[in-house]
Amino acid sequence: MRHSREDVIKRTIQEFKLLDDLVSSLTDEDWNRLLTRPETKDPWTVKDALAHITHFKADVVRKIKKQPIPVEVKGLNETDENHLIYARWRDRSPQEVLAWHRQVQDDVLAALQDAPEAWFSGREHRPEWPFDLDSHSRYHRIKDIEQALKKPTK
Repeated sequence: MRHSREDVIKRTIQEFKLLDDLVSSLTDEDWNRLLTRPETKDPWTVKDALAHITHFKADVVRKIKKQPIPVEVKGLNETDENHLIYARWRDRSPQEVLAWHRQVQDDVLAALQDAPEAWFSGREHRPEWPFDLDSHSRYHRIKDIEQALKKPTK
């Protein structure tokens, strides 16, 4: 499937709005709610899930701009990269993560506007491409964040 700049931007904005609306007025208790995760994985909170989503959106900007993979990420498998994100953001405030989430959205939209047309339509892609801008976000928004927020507080 070939994609258009307009469609990718539209999907990116729609998913950002849904996620931002969900997290924009969370309490400290909400930010610290634990997600349901296997014991072998880091114990993510709602805040950690947002940092994870945002990291991979920022990575799309890097790819669009044809920047190199950061040294600290190069060669890491998915689990190790996720742990790196967790370690990097776990002690930061929800307000810092929220500000980063919004700044990366601005960076994403600017990169999409500046990307050459061939980046969108130059070759066939899966329907959910570019995955990290909407499908990945939607997955964690629904499966992790919304589910954690539905749990009764202790």
